[in-house]
Amino acid sequence: MRILITGAAGFLGSHLTDRFLSEGHQVIGLDNFITGNRDNIAHLAGNPSFALMEQDVSTYISVSEPLDFVLHFASPASPSKTSPLGYPNLPIQTMKAGALGTHNSLGLAKKHNAKFLLASTSEVYGDPLVHPQTEDYWGNCDPVGVRSVYDEAKRFAEALTMAYHNFHSVDTRIVRIFNTFGPRMRLDDGRSVPNFIQQALRKEPLTIYGTGEQTRSFCYVDDLIEGIHRLMDSDEHMPVNIGNPLEVSINDFARLINEICENPAGLNVNASERLGDDPERRQPDITRAKTILGWHPVVSIREGLSKTIEYFKSKLGQQKA
Repeated sequence: MRILITGAAGFLGSHLTDRFLSEGHQVIGLDNFITGNRDNIAHLAGNPSFALMEQDVSTYISVSEPLDFVLHFASPASPSKTSPLGYPNLPIQTMKAGALGTHNSLGLAKKHNAKFLLASTSEVYGDPLVHPQTEDYWGNCDPVGVRSVYDEAKRFAEALTMAYHNFHSVDTRIVRIFNTFGPRMRLDDGRSVPNFIQQALRKEPLTIYGTGEQTRSFCYVDDLIEGIHRLMDSDEHMPVNIGNPLEVSINDFARLINEICENPAGLNVNASERLGDDPERRQPDITRAKTILGWHPVVSIREGLSKTIEYFKSKLGQQKA
């Protein structure tokens, strides 16, 4: 197949690119590098099966070659207020990626009669009143809150994807991605995994936003990529949750990172205020993924963190050098 991936230099986009190339497909990667990282695709230089389009997804996309699949992964995704990569600091770009970017990507798929997959998010559920979250839950979102630029962009993107499916008969997929971690996360991303690991490696207390009792469900990137791959091969058009249903508190997650890094400094709880509209609980119901895709995560959080920590050690070592 020839596959176009928007956000191909991002954390998830680059892993997908490698997966498809390893299977013998051709990949066109589109990225404007606002949050994408050139290092993530540097190893693909000279690969005849990979072509890079350096372009903003919110502008018209023109591809002359036939396409079999379009995957739309381009968007800022970090809720961090302190990182320049966080969507609170890139609000217009985030909305444009979700609205115009989805429109352009769907238009490209329609033109080439290609299949389409939207990378949506668990954030469409907002601060959920239903737990765990099933795909038929409509969510509890503040449309004008701090996180709204991301939440509502993704909710709009899902609605537009279904409109193209129902009105234009585009063969679409929607994956709702829950918290994912692994190698190629940016060190300056601002989210909990990069922040915690770097502090732990420096033997510093881990900074906890709020009480740390808020929960998340962390999925290792290899498991997520496998779930997305199976969704692409399926005939499912409705949204599918992909994530790890093991729910852990932020405090417990931070303690595990300290344990693996042998960091005795502990936690600095209530050191910083939480971002407004920060969900109190997050846990996917993956019944649909298990039933339709035969998918469930197989990498433990400890194993995934060990691999991720080794990656961060390497990157930090390169910075010092």
